[in-house]
Amino acid sequence: MEEINTINQKLETQITNLKTQTLLKEEEDPLSAIITINAGAGGTESCDWALMLQRMYFMYCEAKGFTVSIFDELAGEETGIKNISFEVRGDYAYGLLKGEAGVHRLIRISPFDSNARRHTSFASVDVTPIVDDTIVIDINPSDIRIDTYRSTGAGGQHINTTDSAVRITHFPTGIVVQCQNERSQHQNKDQAFKLLRSKLYEREIQERLSKKKALDALKTQIGWSSQIRTYTLHPYKLVKDHRTSCESSNPEAVLNGKLDDFIDSYLNFIHSID
Repeated sequence: MEEINTINQKLETQITNLKTQTLLKEEEDPLSAIITINAGAGGTESCDWALMLQRMYFMYCEAKGFTVSIFDELAGEETGIKNISFEVRGDYAYGLLKGEAGVHRLIRISPFDSNARRHTSFASVDVTPIVDDTIVIDINPSDIRIDTYRSTGAGGQHINTTDSAVRITHFPTGIVVQCQNERSQHQNKDQAFKLLRSKLYEREIQERLSKKKALDALKTQIGWSSQIRTYTLHPYKLVKDHRTSCESSNPEAVLNGKLDDFIDSYLNFIHSID
């Protein structure tokens, strides 16, 4: 009987994955992705929340068999992270994770508050597709400025005593990208250009989507002033997506990477209004 249940569970998982893939029909959906997390205002609280989100996505990616590598990371002054950009490699990584873009809100009793008061923290998540060799993104050399600076990341003595970090500014769009996690300036420059091309491609995608009235209305919900999902740990336990009304009464599982219900509900919602 146990063997039969195991087989049934595997079949149900395969069926669910096939159903999800039928919703991933945009040309960019099969691509890998770059995720950037930025802590909001609030110092230690928000930096800790950004780190919790990083852990959540890392655990989701591990369960999906995706590989993750960090582009750039800035630690918080006391704990957590101020921001991080990392690459997610795997089939349909962008299609599955694109709905995570937006502001995420956490409500909890702060572990950093000696009076055990409830705090609300915010962090923003940005998701861009990694441009492969089949997609051409032209970047005019006169439209960019490349700066080098001393890395503050991990990597030992070499990375901390040479100007190996690279920052690229794209003047027409105002996009700024940087990478400091590789050991050489050349490697960091290659990674920074990869990130820039991805962000420019994502900009093209958003311009295309904004022409669809329903999706344009949805896009207004993804500003810093309006969260897409709230994770409540106190006074009750609930994770709620404000776009799809998908809920979970087990925030611990969600923060451990169990995002499939939220991702599926978002894809179904987009499919229903497309």
